[in-house]
Amino acid sequence: MALMQCHFYSEVLGLNTTMHVILPQQTATQIGVDTKQSNGLHQTLYLLHGLSDDDSIWLRRTAIERYASAYGIAVVMPNAHRSFYTDMAEGSAYFKYISEEVPTLARSFFPLSAAREDNFVAGLSMGGYGAMKIALSKPESYAAAASLSGALDMASHLERKNDIAQANNEFTRIFGDHVTDSENDLMWLLKQCEQKDGPKPKLFQCCGTEDFLYEDNLRFRSAAEQTGLDFTYIEGPGEHEWGYWDARIQDVLKWLPL
Repeated sequence: MALMQCHFYSEVLGLNTTMHVILPQQTATQIGVDTKQSNGLHQTLYLLHGLSDDDSIWLRRTAIERYASAYGIAVVMPNAHRSFYTDMAEGSAYFKYISEEVPTLARSFFPLSAAREDNFVAGLSMGGYGAMKIALSKPESYAAAASLSGALDMASHLERKNDIAQANNEFTRIFGDHVTDSENDLMWLLKQCEQKDGPKPKLFQCCGTEDFLYEDNLRFRSAAEQTGLDFTYIEGPGEHEWGYWDARIQDVLKWLPL
C-alpha cells in the first residue's frame, strides 16, 4: 500500500487542510505484505475520526493500512475537527465538505472510482454519526455505511438538560437550537431514506456494552430495525477505546460489499 498525507485548499471551508490516503500497491518482493490486486479505479472507504482526533488517528491507533491491503481498497481519511460532520449553525459547512468536496478532490488527485457501488463511509464515535448521516442523506452516492461506537442520537444529547453548559454551548454552535426531525437527526434520516425512491445504503452498527454511548446505540438500533433497510448490528464487551475499534474495523472491512 502507498500512504500519503495530502495538503490542499478547500473552497467550502475557505482554508488549507489535510487528509491521509492509503492506496493499493501490488508488490512482488515486499516481505510480510499481501495486497489484493486492484486494477483501474479503486473502491474507496472514507474513514472518519472522532471528536478529539484528526485525519492521522486511524493510522496511529490501528493497523488500517495492513487491513485494507488484504482487500485492495483505498482509504481516505479527512480532517473534520469538532464539527460533527455538520453544516454548522455557527461555523463552516463540514457536511458539504466531507460528503461532496472531499470525494471530488480525492478523485481528482488519485485513481478512485466515482461509482456508487465502489464508495463506502465509516467512522467511530463522532465519525460514526457522520458516516450514518452521509450515507442516509446521500444514498445515491454511498453503497454502505458503518458506525463504530457512534454518537447516534444527537437530538437527545442536545435536549438533555443535565449536560454540562460547555457541551450544550458547543452543540448549539454546531446544530443550532433544534435537532429532532431535522437533517441532523439520524432517526429522522432513517425514515426519510427508507421512503425515498432509488438505492438504499447497507448499514453496519457496532458498540461495546460498557461504552458510555451504548444507550445511544440501542436507540438507533431500535429505529433502524423498524425500517426495511439492510441493517447489521453486533455488540459485545467493550469500552470507548482503540482496542475495540481496531478489532471492529476488521469486521467492517469483511462486511463491506467488495
